[in-house]
Amino acid sequence: MPAETEAALVRAVDSAHRHEALFSDRAANIKQSAVRDVFDISIQPGLVSLAGGSPYLRSLPLKELGDTAHRIIAEHGLEALQYGGGQGMEKLRQQICEVMAAEGITDADPADLVVTTGSQSAQDVAAKVFCNPGDVILCEDPTYVGALNTFEAYQVDVQAVAMDDDGLIPEALEQRITELQSEGRTIKALYTIPSFNNPSGITLKASRRQVIVDICKKHNILVLEDNPYGLLRFDGKPLTPLREGNPDDVIYLGSFSKIFAPGVRLGWALVPRHLHRRFYLACEAVVLCPSPLTQMLVSAYLSDYDWLGHLETTRALYSERCSTMLSALAQHLPASVSWTRPDGGFFIWVTLPEGIDTYPLLYKAIDAGVVFIPGAAFTPSDAPSNKLRLAFSAVSSEDIVTGIERLAPILQEAIASNHA
Repeated sequence: MPAETEAALVRAVDSAHRHEALFSDRAANIKQSAVRDVFDISIQPGLVSLAGGSPYLRSLPLKELGDTAHRIIAEHGLEALQYGGGQGMEKLRQQICEVMAAEGITDADPADLVVTTGSQSAQDVAAKVFCNPGDVILCEDPTYVGALNTFEAYQVDVQAVAMDDDGLIPEALEQRITELQSEGRTIKALYTIPSFNNPSGITLKASRRQVIVDICKKHNILVLEDNPYGLLRFDGKPLTPLREGNPDDVIYLGSFSKIFAPGVRLGWALVPRHLHRRFYLACEAVVLCPSPLTQMLVSAYLSDYDWLGHLETTRALYSERCSTMLSALAQHLPASVSWTRPDGGFFIWVTLPEGIDTYPLLYKAIDAGVVFIPGAAFTPSDAPSNKLRLAFSAVSSEDIVTGIERLAPILQEAIASNHA
């Protein structure tokens, strides 16, 4: 059944129930993530999933971490299993400052940190604290689908700004701000993933970073810098975050999902001091407190294990898999198809000729035994997209080659039909 038909049937069933009248206006904007839809499909046996941006976990010392978790509960269970502080444990916040120092932020204060339930929780709080319905948040085009869903749930108008191979284009940002302000619109924030953008894999050029912050500062627009992949630069030399040197104008979002494990559901927000109290109180109102048990496990991982060594291992693995995917794309796809060449992170962004909609191709790909994410998921526009996201992080090199071999004929057929 086509997705559009299925959605229409769901709406028809929902609207027939008397409780439909109780939904808020906001509820109409809450959507199922396309990534989650495909994730549910991709666990089927025999499918090669080039869809989910999952980290490689097999190199973690799982037995030892199990022993650590046992020790935490056995020796500190009354603390680990009890309520904790809403801001997060002080020791972990101090350690997060050390993680950020490795990323290039040298002036972070643990007092300005809030530990969150993943970085998406921080995105949710930012939208709640700063945006009224109809306010604008600017974002890169394309951008993270989870952020789009979060912002739209708060009735925020998400406006995309063009990128090129060097990331967000400063002139395009300035022009879009001017256009929106001339229409009387209120712009609250720029949401950006400057290092290895999800989904494109593009990195904002170092020379543009301060320019972007200065443009936003001039127009009194906050920068929400989401940097879950910053330490996953293949050469081990992360670019300096936008937050460095701009403590009053950038809210910096980090996550342990990509550098440790997504299952711990822990991230953080480094918030300008003059904004911290309201941001922290809004976090506390949602989750009351981040899990003490997982905070203690992450803290132990950072203090007792060679987490930087593990990052070095996984960076090398991701680099190899990225190279394998790039080689397979070059071998199997025609010259009319282009793709990004990331320096880190998890993703490659593929562009087909104009006029091709990649969403219907997903169903053909599933039948062929491979899964990807259609490009339309990563933009606030409702228009069809000729792009798609491929993830290499959690797939073996052998499966990457198999996946591209299965996908290539479907894309070639679509290109041939588009020319007919």
